[in-house]
Amino acid sequence: MRVLFIGDIVGKAGRRVLREGISGIIDKFKIDFTIANVENAAGGFGITEPVCREIFSMGVDVLTSGNHIWDKKESLPYIMKERRLLRPANYPDGVPGYGSIVAGTSSGEKIAILNISGRVFMQPLECPFRTAQRELQRLKKETKVIIIDFHAEATSEKSAFGWFLDGEASAVIGTHTHVQTSDEKILPNGTAFITDVGMTGPIHSVIGIKKDLIINRFLTQMPVRFETAKGPATISCVVIDIDSDTGRATDIKRLQIHYD
Repeated sequence: MRVLFIGDIVGKAGRRVLREGISGIIDKFKIDFTIANVENAAGGFGITEPVCREIFSMGVDVLTSGNHIWDKKESLPYIMKERRLLRPANYPDGVPGYGSIVAGTSSGEKIAILNISGRVFMQPLECPFRTAQRELQRLKKETKVIIIDFHAEATSEKSAFGWFLDGEASAVIGTHTHVQTSDEKILPNGTAFITDVGMTGPIHSVIGIKKDLIINRFLTQMPVRFETAKGPATISCVVIDIDSDTGRATDIKRLQIHYD
């Protein structure tokens, strides 16, 4: 099985470049299933139903998110009803939405996607390690192929999380920091890992936001209204090969594709 995981989509620029490039990536690499993180897809902060529907229409099968999923209040009814849109599973009991899903590929194979949030420099949610361990036990009853979006800030927490789940999940893919790391690897027991898959969004920006706004904030320490940048954009993603019988990953490729 070959899975495409697309890094955090940021605003209109991210959606535009995804629309331009996703079909070519799917065709070139013969992708069986596509996942994308969308927590910044609507104006750079949060998601909306029309934006999610737009991304689904491009060929993405499941959408993951993180701490910004709640930024657009009007999206709450959609989060509650759309099973293919995930929020971190380690939010407290009773929080709307779904933290995981078991879906089918085009060939009929089952794949599970689990969304987890880190806690270092993030919200103090339930333990991501124990939550993932518990969720994996449940998901493994349906499939051995399990992809985890670990939405976290600290590289040390991401690294520890990957090693903790080596051999338990098919892949642990880091999101949130919007900067693609060059440490993709297959861990000893068969888990594909990358600290951060990167951003799908504007190149001439500071993690997707207009660079002048961010520079001014650092210079003055005054609050500013963030706006997503425009112009050339990039798709950051990874392609993961997985043995469907064992659930072990056999390869992970890191891609960054620039568009004008």
